[in-house]
Amino acid sequence: MKVLVTGATGFVGGRIIFRLREAGFDLRIASRLPHRLAGPDDAVALPGADAPEEAFLALMRDVTHVVHCAALNNDRGAGEADLWAVNATLTGRLAQAAANHAEGRFIYLSSIRAVVGADFNGTIDEATPPAPRCAYGRSKREGEIAMLEAFATAGRPRAAALRLPPVYGEGMKGNLRGLMRLAASGLPLPTAALTAVRTLISQDAVAGAVTHLLTRPTEPRPIYVLGDLSPVATFEIVRAFRRGYGRPTRLLPMPAWPLRLLATLAGRQTLWQALVATQICDSSLLASEGWMPEAETLGRLEELARQAGKATSGEA
Repeated sequence: MKVLVTGATGFVGGRIIFRLREAGFDLRIASRLPHRLAGPDDAVALPGADAPEEAFLALMRDVTHVVHCAALNNDRGAGEADLWAVNATLTGRLAQAAANHAEGRFIYLSSIRAVVGADFNGTIDEATPPAPRCAYGRSKREGEIAMLEAFATAGRPRAAALRLPPVYGEGMKGNLRGLMRLAASGLPLPTAALTAVRTLISQDAVAGAVTHLLTRPTEPRPIYVLGDLSPVATFEIVRAFRRGYGRPTRLLPMPAWPLRLLATLAGRQTLWQALVATQICDSSLLASEGWMPEAETLGRLEELARQAGKATSGEA
């Protein structure tokens, strides 16, 4: 049984490949740079969104399942046209080829940004009405729609989108990487700017969810929201990183109103709202189907910083 995994050189894709190998799957790995992939797997070039149909059909040859991790993320300064081409058009074309030529399941790594903006306050679950607020979120939502429509047209309910909160792990990027660097600096930080409560998810938990959905006997639901077991406050994340680095906490108690006033005077109210927004992901649906979410978020974050500190010391 062969699984096609796209985005093989990516932060999450690499971990998924490791877990699927452990589970005994044969793999076909699709990447824009397949010559950089070492190992026993079948490595091929990932077609672009405008590639001929034959290129997508070739990808599906002898493939049972597809795990689509390849994406253009919102931390690279990409324009809306590029985001749409990679996250929406390419996803739709892969899904259409899989729906018609692969017998198994199609798992698409989506994002909570497909349903809510960065300033949303509340709980996110599978019933949350989609209301993306940014170009990245709109492109991921369109990817979900294109995937589900392709499988509905083929009469095969075997596709699932996994809506992910920020993912952490070795090699992480985006806001969590920036927060880790800030923690490493040791600079004093105001707790008033770090009160947001967020659900995170480890790259291992994502890989476990994918493996679970490919091996369980019943067909997947069309949408799952994932997340670690317990949400964490931003100041707790900073504290965990600083414990890992062996640095003092240096979190300064202060009221929120001076910072809120500064943001208002600077015309950055939206940024402030995103900074303090609480977003909790309810992953109970997939957990009820046997998936085990990560339960030690802060401990895992502390260990990431500890390993990063050791690597830095080794380089010195």
